[in-house]
Amino acid sequence: MRHVVYGAGAVGGVIGGHLHLAGSPVTLVARGEHLAAIRSGGLVLDTGDGRHRIDAPATDTAADVAWTDDTVVLLAVKSHQAAAALADLRAHAPADTPVVCATNGIATETATLRSFARTYALCVMLPASHLEPGVVVASCHPTPAILDVGRIPGGTDAVTAAVSADLRAAGIDSVERDDIMAMKRRKLVLNLGNGVDASFAEGEAADELAARAQAEGEQVLAAAGVSVVTAEEDRARRGSILQRRPDLERRGGSTWQSLSRGTGDSEIDYLAGEVVLQGRLLGIPTPVNEAVVAATRALAYAGGAPRSLDAGKVLAALGPPTGE
Repeated sequence: MRHVVYGAGAVGGVIGGHLHLAGSPVTLVARGEHLAAIRSGGLVLDTGDGRHRIDAPATDTAADVAWTDDTVVLLAVKSHQAAAALADLRAHAPADTPVVCATNGIATETATLRSFARTYALCVMLPASHLEPGVVVASCHPTPAILDVGRIPGGTDAVTAAVSADLRAAGIDSVERDDIMAMKRRKLVLNLGNGVDASFAEGEAADELAARAQAEGEQVLAAAGVSVVTAEEDRARRGSILQRRPDLERRGGSTWQSLSRGTGDSEIDYLAGEVVLQGRLLGIPTPVNEAVVAATRALAYAGGAPRSLDAGKVLAALGPPTGE
């Protein structure tokens, strides 16, 4: 298939770069200084076997894409950027274009389905970083990612088979899933630590805050009655596939990277904020995730330094967990 990677940052850049190296036609959609660097010197894909220059077409709008019957979109923007990306795609992509959501959280799929009947999802297990314009770094080698795919609201079809096959040809571990959202909901629980990792100084207090946020998320998803793969199933799927590169310093996740780049925003509203939303819909208090959202929002808006807040103060304000 022909792949339009809409959002060629850490996740999209690593996926698009590997697809390109494997011979799949790829168009990259990026913006600002990152796009300018790609246009002038190609996308630099830093991997465990060296740096690769990805000379693929690059643009900042779907209007420039040469749409064909075999084109698929891999939507790899951050969740809070999805509305603008979908508006651009809605204006320029054929209505029957398959759109595969390679986003964190569980909200982008529903938003995409409003505009594109052929909506799909990837459960993204892809440690990577993007801190320099024109450069993306794959943190694992030799397998850079696990990207399981399924149709929304459920099932598999010829598109999931083709996308999964292209990903495997690019050296990425991928299988088709009948209930891909069950995997993405488990990933959401894991991502509830992102705001803590980004905003609070490392230590026991931060670890406790993240654990309490995740426990709260588990409670909300259980009350919602939706499918969620177990933590044990998730660990079994990951196994030992993703091996961290020893030559890289371990930094932070996607939310930490947003704060480090000083973007002024983050996708916290679609991570811890998703638990807050679902809790409000169900009438379940979510004070831990509300506190993480508030802290991360404030730090992003103010341009504050990552990991500069004290998790102990938040824990003291929250008091002991319910039932203690």
